[in-house]
Amino acid sequence: MRILIDARVIQDHFPGIGRYVYNLLLALAPQLKGTLLALVAARASNTRYDLAQLNRFPNVQLIPTDIPIFSWSGQTRLRQQIREYHPDVVHFPYHVHPYRLGIPSILTLYDVIPRRFPHYFSPLTRWKIELIQRAALHSAHAFLAISQSTAQDFMSLYRIPPERIVITPLAPDPIFHPRPTDVVTAFRQRLGLPRNYLLYLGSNKPHKNLIRLVQAWHNALNQGLDRDAMLVIAGHWDDRYPQPKSLVSRLGLQHRVRFLGAVSSEELPLLYAAAHAFIFPSLYEGFGLPVLEAMACGIPTGCSRAPGLIEVAGEAALTFDPTHIEDMTTTIVRLMTDERFRTTLRQRGLARAASFRWEDTARITLDSYRKICHTY
Repeated sequence: MRILIDARVIQDHFPGIGRYVYNLLLALAPQLKGTLLALVAARASNTRYDLAQLNRFPNVQLIPTDIPIFSWSGQTRLRQQIREYHPDVVHFPYHVHPYRLGIPSILTLYDVIPRRFPHYFSPLTRWKIELIQRAALHSAHAFLAISQSTAQDFMSLYRIPPERIVITPLAPDPIFHPRPTDVVTAFRQRLGLPRNYLLYLGSNKPHKNLIRLVQAWHNALNQGLDRDAMLVIAGHWDDRYPQPKSLVSRLGLQHRVRFLGAVSSEELPLLYAAAHAFIFPSLYEGFGLPVLEAMACGIPTGCSRAPGLIEVAGEAALTFDPTHIEDMTTTIVRLMTDERFRTTLRQRGLARAASFRWEDTARITLDSYRKICHTY
């Protein structure tokens, strides 16, 4: 087989999807008896992933292109460039791509946030997203869903037949693992972080539920947490949603909440590993990779009962109702203070994270490629 993957998402603009595609390529290459073509962005900023690592596989060919993802030339120039390599199957991990390709294609599905939370988007933005989404769904021959929850959402909202969707769970990157005490201590000291900080990692988009997280943290502090305990909120910050920072100021929590912003790929595993606990209060997720990454680092983890997160966490995380501030408060207090339960969560989390492997994701993905080759 000749497989072509649109790997232009391996860039800083797509931190989550980029991590998925990069690790998938690394796991696919040794399993594929054929050629793996990876279309990569020649000009996009990429400070996270070393594409040169893929050159060690003799069956991998990197194809640089200067065509941006958000460009109409993708429907013409990129389509022609892909056809020149005569792939048997093309895998698009993002819904913006050439739609009239004439080659069997497979599309990865992540979530339906614009449909679940339409009030977060303007009518024009919703219309554009829906138009692009439907074009992508109509043009694909088969689909990979990152969770059963995601598959169910797309089947119910877009009437995709279940036989056309294959579940390919994600996995933690190998860089996420427990670190020695002296290493995490030095890291905390370098960043001026206390020993017992509660970590959240993700964006500040409304469905991430940071308003309730800050309120629950305020309540937890009033219930007797250590006086140096801190909530650390890390990840890309979107200035369109300043409400969490405003709430921190109104509640007088400036010394008990710290906003770190985006974190480099070198420091991210240390940020997890040095945390006292991790919390993920999102109202909705297609998968929830940060939960798995925190567990892989050996950190006691709490997350909401959103279906995608429950599917990932299983019994290895302390879960709560994301709309119930008192429930989240109770979770925070227990995560931060109950040492016996923290030990149990740490052990469960490490075992749970180890059960998700990129090699398995690649194997299932490869089976889907073969099925498309035989069907179309």
